[in-house]
Amino acid sequence: MNSTKSILIVVIVLAVVGIGSYSWLTPDTATEDSAMMEKTDSNVMEKEGDVMMENKDTEVMDKGDVMMAKKGSYEAYSPEKLALADKGKVVLFFRASWCPTCRTLDADIKSNLNAIPEGVTILDVNYDNSTALKQKYGVTYQHTLVQVDSLGNQITKWTGSPTLAALISNIK
Repeated sequence: MNSTKSILIVVIVLAVVGIGSYSWLTPDTATEDSAMMEKTDSNVMEKEGDVMMENKDTEVMDKGDVMMAKKGSYEAYSPEKLALADKGKVVLFFRASWCPTCRTLDADIKSNLNAIPEGVTILDVNYDNSTALKQKYGVTYQHTLVQVDSLGNQITKWTGSPTLAALISNIK
């Protein structure tokens, strides 16, 4: 009886250790730093937080980390992308991966990339890692959107757009 209990305990311990090791070694696809994944149904490719548009109506060419597109775009934030405001409009979307309303807007934007107007760039800003940007624009909670000029000066700020259409309606 004791040997059966001992074997059972060893098997349980090995199973727990094995599952823990597998979980630790496997990348977390829910994080913003997930490995490249492709969504073939909506023709959107995510690569380390950058969203690249690929569709029949959109001409896309990669210029370093900046995506130039005929239609508008949704991309990961980087300071040099503010220069896109010289020829269009740039909106910073302060988004947290754990925020349900942020996830809803993020999904709606990705589902409707073709609806982003020409010249509009939405930059995905990681709310949890962007302390300096939050301070600069007075962002105190996630799901805040800030329209900026090419120098990074705030044009307007609002919160809680539930859809891409609502977000677009707030752009000046």
